Amino acid sequence: MSLADTLADIRRRNDWALLPQAVPFAHMLGLRVDVRGESLTCVLPYEPSLIGNPVLPALHGGAVGGFMECAGILHMLWSTDAQSIPKTINFGIDYLLSCRAQDTFANVYVVKLGKRVSNLRIEAWQTTPDKPVVVATMNLLMR
Repeated sequence: MSLADTLADIRRRNDWALLPQAVPFAHMLGLRVDVRGESLTCVLPYEPSLIGNPVLPALHGGAVGGFMECAGILHMLWSTDAQSIPKTINFGIDYLLSCRAQDTFANVYVVKLGKRVSNLRIEAWQTTPDKPVVVATMNLLMR
């Protein structure tokens, strides 16, 4: 089944839990999505293999960065009628706090939705959305 067919099937069934399977890296990380009304929250479930610093322990920055990028892509697949995975133009990330060995959540805010380019702000947290551990900005080429 092609990506366009998979996305059409997910939209038709309104079964957004299957969305991470459409993006290979999101699937590999085991990402989940939680859709409540007009809001999509991405979840990076804690796995011991994601630990980068065993002394703290803290999640590996690369895993967190990949999670944030996937959250932006998944959000755009969910909120638009995209038929293919948007292409990352640039991605900037600020690590505010260590991501502890627990589930991590992310919300995506669309700053500008263009016909060809979209700009996103992504915020991740572990205990409460009011205390982000990582923030990112992302520009995507919408195909």
